[in-house]
Amino acid sequence: MGCVHNIRVPVETATWSIAELAAEYDVTLRTIRFYEDRGLLTPERRGTVRVYHPRDKVRLGLILRGKRLGFSLDEIATIVDMYDAEPGEEGQLVYLLNQIGTRRAELEQRRRDIDETLEELAEVERRCQADLRSLRNR
Repeated sequence: MGCVHNIRVPVETATWSIAELAAEYDVTLRTIRFYEDRGLLTPERRGTVRVYHPRDKVRLGLILRGKRLGFSLDEIATIVDMYDAEPGEEGQLVYLLNQIGTRRAELEQRRRDIDETLEELAEVERRCQADLRSLRNR
């Protein structure tokens, strides 16, 4: 009897076109190309066609989540790039926690500023209403 060899057939990994990613994440092609120009996404090129792999898809999701949370593209780039480089996951988490703390403090300050502005507007509104009543009662 002959030897039986295990032949491994490469499993086709999922890929996406730029149009498919844009549709899935509800962004424009221009947005994706912008992230590419910034080096945040690095699709494979097959001639003039961009082919996005799972890594690109994950990175796009992280970029968009970071934007929704109010991080700058530079901050997002640092976080996303840490995913691929040393110090690895621990460093990424420490950096992200620091950024979250900073972002939270900024938002809490904004909230205080908004509350203060609303109080000032309410006071001005009360004065205007009182002045209007005085003018009407003359």
